[in-house]
Amino acid sequence: MSAFNWKPFVYGGLASVTAECGTFPIDLTKTRLQIQGQAHDAKFMEIRYRGMVHAFVRIFREEGLRALYSGIAPAVLRQASYGTIKIGTYQSLKRLFVDRPEDETLILNVCCGILSGVISSCIANPTDVLKIRMQVQGSLIQGGMVGNFINIYQQEGTRGLWKGVSLTAQRAAIVVGVELPVYDLSKKHLIKSGHMGDTVYTHFLSSLACGLAGAIASNPVEVVRTRMMNQRVLLNSSSFCYKGTLDCFLQTWRNEGFFALYKGFWPNWLRLGPWNIIACPVTSLSAPAVLYQESEIRGQANSMSSKSFPSTQQRGQIEDALRYI
Repeated sequence: MSAFNWKPFVYGGLASVTAECGTFPIDLTKTRLQIQGQAHDAKFMEIRYRGMVHAFVRIFREEGLRALYSGIAPAVLRQASYGTIKIGTYQSLKRLFVDRPEDETLILNVCCGILSGVISSCIANPTDVLKIRMQVQGSLIQGGMVGNFINIYQQEGTRGLWKGVSLTAQRAAIVVGVELPVYDLSKKHLIKSGHMGDTVYTHFLSSLACGLAGAIASNPVEVVRTRMMNQRVLLNSSSFCYKGTLDCFLQTWRNEGFFALYKGFWPNWLRLGPWNIIACPVTSLSAPAVLYQESEIRGQANSMSSKSFPSTQQRGQIEDALRYI
């Protein structure tokens, strides 16, 4: 068993925050698409956006560039907590069972990925709630991040900050449980086909493939989660649209049709590509120190210089942990 390595936490958080800032407008269009068309909520009954591109253009024209980054503060805080804890825990859990990356198995990676995803998503849930509400309200929201956190707590209590936490945990488990095997199979197939080696392009295409599978499997949970988190239930009040997760799921299907559960699918999937393009260079810059420390712990420090740039295979091992944000 290797000693505790804190660097994956730091570098994972840094890469997550950088990628989040670059892809946030895509995430905002996803939230706006998922929240519209609700039959029992007059505020969100209107279908304002026909798709991702139309939503992006209309928000920019009507609300300005700043609205496309509404909610960026809690989103960055989410990645600094969720991304850091998730990636760091994922790597640390694997090292508890095996010392060398080449000894890892798919089952081990899936189990560690699900556990780290559930833990980190539960801890960071309040930032998800505030991010979604700020994305929905856009330029209409008043006050800053801290003030809105306090406002949610005062009006809805602790339950308001952890609204939808079970859905967040379910989404994390589904995404990892589906994406890890698909990514592993896609990468192996591309390499064995002889058309592509173990390159950055192989990792990118495999990420798109596993992202598609993950989006198909998790989008219904994502829609229900977004709507539940956006629903305000005041203390000592019985006025609300959805009684719970199942009720939200059934009402959405019954009133808007099955495909309403796949609102925001395209930005949900396409966000993964730019996310990896941004995250991977950050990872590449930080990877040598992580790899050097692991090598040093195993008594093999002479085989790698701390200043050397990591090989494609070594860089890919760390990039793999970044796909599930």
